[in-house]
Amino acid sequence: MLESTKTVKTANINDLSTLELAQALMERLTISPNDWHKLKSNRKARASEQTAAALVFLLKQNPEEALLRLQQATGWLDRSISAPPCPTHGSQASDK
Repeated sequence: MLESTKTVKTANINDLSTLELAQALMERLTISPNDWHKLKSNRKARASEQTAAALVFLLKQNPEEALLRLQQATGWLDRSISAPPCPTHGSQASDK
């Protein structure tokens, strides 16, 4: 039974365009609003998210946006960027 399931999944993947596969990967790696606070500083998660987005932009013939996303991914990996504070927390702190 496992082999037939694997064959069906492979056939479905083969039916998708490269762009559709990249978009599916980006969707999978995008940090959801529910996970934002937990993962906003997770360098692997943030770099993965930005790299997948870069691939989508590249496949959509938008190399400038792809490069920006790759630079963001690199920044997460080399620790040259960090997550900004949450806007809602920042505004509450400034109200005090």
